[in-house]
Amino acid sequence: MSASVVLQQAREFAAAELVGRQALLDSFADAPLPLYRSFADLGLANWWLPADVGGLAIGLEGSVGVVSELSYGDAGAAFTLFLSVLGTTIVDLYGSPELRKRYLAPLAADGGFCATLGSEHEAGSELTRMSTSAARHGDDIVLNGEKSFSTNVAFADFLVVVAKSADAPGEHVAVVVDRDTPGVQVVKRWEMLGLRSSATYQVRFADCRVPAANLLAGPGIRLLEVALNASRTLIATTAVGVARRIRDLCMDYAETKTVQGAPLVGHPVFGGKLGQIEMQIEVMANQCAAAGRRFDQIMAGPAAADEFLRHGTLRAALAAKMFCGQAGWEIAGVGSEMFGGFGYTRESDIGKLLRDMRYVSLVEGGDDVTRDLIFNRYVIPVMKRV
Repeated sequence: MSASVVLQQAREFAAAELVGRQALLDSFADAPLPLYRSFADLGLANWWLPADVGGLAIGLEGSVGVVSELSYGDAGAAFTLFLSVLGTTIVDLYGSPELRKRYLAPLAADGGFCATLGSEHEAGSELTRMSTSAARHGDDIVLNGEKSFSTNVAFADFLVVVAKSADAPGEHVAVVVDRDTPGVQVVKRWEMLGLRSSATYQVRFADCRVPAANLLAGPGIRLLEVALNASRTLIATTAVGVARRIRDLCMDYAETKTVQGAPLVGHPVFGGKLGQIEMQIEVMANQCAAAGRRFDQIMAGPAAADEFLRHGTLRAALAAKMFCGQAGWEIAGVGSEMFGGFGYTRESDIGKLLRDMRYVSLVEGGDDVTRDLIFNRYVIPVMKRV
């Protein structure tokens, strides 16, 4: 299936299953929603997985278009459907051939999910302070600790867990864990303000024992940092889809709303605001595509795993996430103002879109975190400037 076909089918899926279903998608219903199975039945699930494990091999730049269409319908659905890219990228690049076949091929065939567990409540953005530990016991790794804000865990096929090494102080590892492994306990599902069609959990590991062969090659936090380039780019892209939806809702409203006896759509102030929004959407989309293109360039190289370890966090991905979060939030604010008091009620889609948009600047590194990363990685060290 070509990238253009996947894009068109994603657009049709969003129109049929997501647009106009606010009552379901904003309801905190039981997860996962049945519509995710419908997406898998179309053969679209995990569209980025490589061809050698049965995937469609759609690159990150192509994925930007897919996610924009999905998030036009619902950002929470888009988030659920693309977030497995985080864990699968780590396994694809740093897993043994046996691990890649065992864990990625079933996701390509069956349309399942994986979840990546890195964040902890006490450590926050300081991942080196995480307390979840991985200790070697013979041929096994034993995990103990608790992870917060882990999306898709309850219905994932497998987990990628980043933990501090109990055997090598100061080091961290990443390990693949089957979801049904004894000792994996879902503590609770967080009730989020937005993205309510997704599901994010707090998870505890209690003497959770997995084979040492499930360890991934490389320092755990660095592997997470590499894969965040993919998920951050797609998180930024959801802002593009939501912004497009806000623009269209504003246009629909302006065609029926009158001001001083004339349709709002002909008012110069309205036109100026929508012109500004359109400009921002164009720049947001271009930056996301550029970040995807940079990621794909490295992935296509002969030593992608090593090259990504050398780069770590890519500037284009950080810029996409930070810019789209800020521009998207501005668009959501302008859009809600256009609806007046109605825009501050649950009766209007615009209120949901505003809440959904906010997450772009919060998850996988808030704006202060991304500013600090850009400064320390790309401003201070002259040898890293490109």
